[in-house]
Amino acid sequence: MNRQEAVLELHQVLINRRNSLERFCAQDLQLLKDLRIDSEDSVFEASQQDISSKLAEVENKELSKINNALNRIKLGKYGLCESCDSPIALPRLQALPYATFCISCQRKKEENGDDWSSIDEERTF
Repeated sequence: MNRQEAVLELHQVLINRRNSLERFCAQDLQLLKDLRIDSEDSVFEASQQDISSKLAEVENKELSKINNALNRIKLGKYGLCESCDSPIALPRLQALPYATFCISCQRKKEENGDDWSSIDEERTF
């Protein structure tokens, strides 16, 4: 499989994951609404809301990264490191389709202690 075919395949993976996350986020919102209505135990309600809120935050961050990757595909920048502009290794993209840094630049960011919130999360699909 050449790189262009792999990018097309990853594009579909990203779209599928985005659609799943959007469904999960909608379900999380509904669950939060239901908890507010149904729960009489305020401690239970608070802990459930906190868990759901944190889960929604993680899902939204991933959704944002996926949308960024889809935008980079449209711009013809997908698979290129944001730091050095070199191609990101295909196995890295297959493991983390929304990666924006090559392994070398990612390691440099980590060694320099750059903001961890902007660092690619090692997550597979």
